[in-house]
Amino acid sequence: MAVKKTAEAAKEAVKTEAKAVKSGAEAVKNEVKAVEKKAAEKKAPAKRAASKASGKAAEKKETVYIQFAGKEIDMDSVVESAKADFRANNKGYVRKLEVYVKPEDSAAYYVVNGKISGKVDL
Repeated sequence: MAVKKTAEAAKEAVKTEAKAVKSGAEAVKNEVKAVEKKAAEKKAPAKRAASKASGKAAEKKETVYIQFAGKEIDMDSVVESAKADFRANNKGYVRKLEVYVKPEDSAAYYVVNGKISGKVDL
């Protein structure tokens, strides 16, 4: 009888120890999650700062001007004029645009998608 009681006491002790180990393991998991969360929060502002910096770089734009015979022509406006002229006179999308500026004629000639051509005055 004494052996049975000792065995039962040992089983109870093992169960109690197992519960303690489980709760300890859960506490460690929770601590790891908390540390990972803090690390992710620290990384997030760095990502935002990097995206803002890259956004500024994306906003940077070059502008090309052609100066001829006392005139100054902004190439961005010429390209936009060519696209607007194409849309006003044709249906479809501009997939490829080639612009040829001829300052002596005060005109820019364009070819859209390798097929349709037109002229805009400067």
